[in-house]
Amino acid sequence: MSLYSKQEWFSNIKGDTLSGIVVALALIPEAIAFSIIAGVDPKVGLYASFCIAVIIAFTGGRPGMISAATGAMALLMVTLVREHGLEYLLAATLLTGVLQIVAGYLKLADLMRFVSRSVVTGFVNALAILIFMAQLPELTDVTWHVYAMTLAGLGIIYLFPYLPVIGKSIPSPLVCIVVLTAVYMISGMDIRSVGDMGELPDTLPVFLWPSVPLNLETLWIILPYALMLTVVGLLESMMTATIVDDLTDTPSNKNRECKGQGIANIGAGLMGGMAGCAMIGQSVINIKSGGRTRLSTLIAGVVLLMMVVFLSDWVSQIPMAALVAVMIMVSIGTFSWESIRDLKKHPLSTNIVMLATVAVTVSTHNLAIGVFVGVLLAALFFANKVGNILYIGSKETEAGKEREYQVVGQVFFASSERFTAAFDLKESIEKVTIDLSRAHFWDVTAVQALDRIVIKFRREGTEVALVGLSEASATVVDRYAVHNDPKAVEKLMGGH
Repeated sequence: MSLYSKQEWFSNIKGDTLSGIVVALALIPEAIAFSIIAGVDPKVGLYASFCIAVIIAFTGGRPGMISAATGAMALLMVTLVREHGLEYLLAATLLTGVLQIVAGYLKLADLMRFVSRSVVTGFVNALAILIFMAQLPELTDVTWHVYAMTLAGLGIIYLFPYLPVIGKSIPSPLVCIVVLTAVYMISGMDIRSVGDMGELPDTLPVFLWPSVPLNLETLWIILPYALMLTVVGLLESMMTATIVDDLTDTPSNKNRECKGQGIANIGAGLMGGMAGCAMIGQSVINIKSGGRTRLSTLIAGVVLLMMVVFLSDWVSQIPMAALVAVMIMVSIGTFSWESIRDLKKHPLSTNIVMLATVAVTVSTHNLAIGVFVGVLLAALFFANKVGNILYIGSKETEAGKEREYQVVGQVFFASSERFTAAFDLKESIEKVTIDLSRAHFWDVTAVQALDRIVIKFRREGTEVALVGLSEASATVVDRYAVHNDPKAVEKLMGGH
């Protein structure tokens, strides 16, 4: 074993072991809750969380990050499970894994640099809102006992850490689950528990090939879902990796993470589990609890399975109200509250991008569409801002005979109209010099604008000289400009 891998595995054994156990305990209610969101048996989420956490510990590109069954992925599965059943979900999970491995080899993780911070913030906020909304069915049409238990759970989660000594050493979500389960078992109150949601597994997962017909019809059914799961899974994993990079001040290999997520999802699909990805909430819990290396992720997965399979009688007694309290805590902890305060400080365009990402994601329940809209808006605002950085000045170098125009800034599709408008094409003058030494031409639209200026001046009998083109701009202008080609000029100016 190389020094590098020893560093990634055994440099923080005590911290990783404790944080791994904490994360495993926090993963159980989440995996069950996400299974319920997706409309499948709790064991599908639990087996998935075990498989993904264990496999990603070896194959992932970001040590200390937790991957398992997630709410974002579960939300995308609802329709597929309802219309076609579990076997098709397992097949979609396998296809998702293959697509993610392909994305890793195509180095698609490098595209993350085009996702602005305001889109990431909007993504995180939308995720928090969706996790909260997913709890509402458990809080509607229920007796007052459920509200009392949920409030008590939230009270324990937020107040327990203030206790001296013990408050910092035991994670409060775990205390919440243990205390509320004890209250539920002693009082015998009539509220829903995990056992009511479906049978918990009492065996280890086994190798399962999805029993679906291997034909094109099956592929067309699962492909749209697999594509959505691939995009959302990679987006959430890349964003979580970025957040963990910031928290630990260490880099990660995001293309390796893409491949690792793919291998983990294939493993989950073959073991009867649903697709998953990195978890923002659990990864933050892991880092805050002292987890740093791959060992913490491995322990989280193994302990999760052991507890579910060998302590299932206890786990099935956990009241749903306790899980709702934990999930509300995750949604409150995931939401970026600074983004509300920053609305006053940040420019309007940044705020619009963030709020649009939230609004679209929450209304469509699809994180991929929300991020796409956010990235698109951010790009448009950026193009508009850069398009405004254009100055064109002019001076007469010889009275009534020669004029020089100086172009400073970026000329592309968003600024080409301003560029064209700056020239006085009606002026009767012998020679025009256009100084482009401080300008940059980016695209065909910019070159066409330059063509029109040159051609119109020449139509008026004015001699035109272009000076100072940079090498990069000259490459674009030489390739696309037509002002020195008489036939192309006629075609371009036809009808003018």
